[in-house]
Amino acid sequence: MLLENFRLINEEFYVEQLLPEQMDSLWANGWRHFGTHFFRYNVGFLIDDLRFVLPLRIRLANFSFSKSQRRILRRNEDLDVAVRPICIDEASEVLFHRHKTRFDHAVPESIFNFISARPDASPCEAKEIRVTENERLLAVSYFDVGSNSTSGIYAMFEPTITDRSLGIFTMLKEIEYSIDTGREFYYQGYAYQGPSFYDYKKRFRGTEAFDWNYDWFSYDGS
Repeated sequence: MLLENFRLINEEFYVEQLLPEQMDSLWANGWRHFGTHFFRYNVGFLIDDLRFVLPLRIRLANFSFSKSQRRILRRNEDLDVAVRPICIDEASEVLFHRHKTRFDHAVPESIFNFISARPDASPCEAKEIRVTENERLLAVSYFDVGSNSTSGIYAMFEPTITDRSLGIFTMLKEIEYSIDTGREFYYQGYAYQGPSFYDYKKRFRGTEAFDWNYDWFSYDGS
């Protein structure tokens, strides 16, 4: 992003319901949302460091699993995976509060910081990847379903289980769902230029980044 072409973007709005095609258009123009709060911004603070924001998506026609991603899928073949409309129950609430202990700043108070009171339908259709082992909930991720795109919202997992890469696993399952249902894009959310906690979002083949001038370009994660 060249400074001579830079313009500050910091916008938001609230809406209860949108069509799938409208969601596709918003994602394609750099918008994200938590619940009914929609926002987009091209600079943000990473603790005390001001960074450019990179909206990311995967062009699914160009995606393939890397060797390490295939290992993660194989490692978790023994787990039960369900794709269903979002349903917040006691087990997912408990998992959320266990998962948030991983963070030492900007710790969310509630799962409803990220989803609406009607998370399966407002502001759009949304589903969850639910991962269990012998009925014990290990991981859940939430994602929106548009017309030709899907978009990740939030993922959480049991923090004491470190050898399964459960956060990446649920993301791979979201991508699988997107491919299987004929979507063109999967939006993995915002990252930052330069190294950060969000670099895992950059490590997928077929990734593109938004240049804030309404164009997307192939992005190799550097």
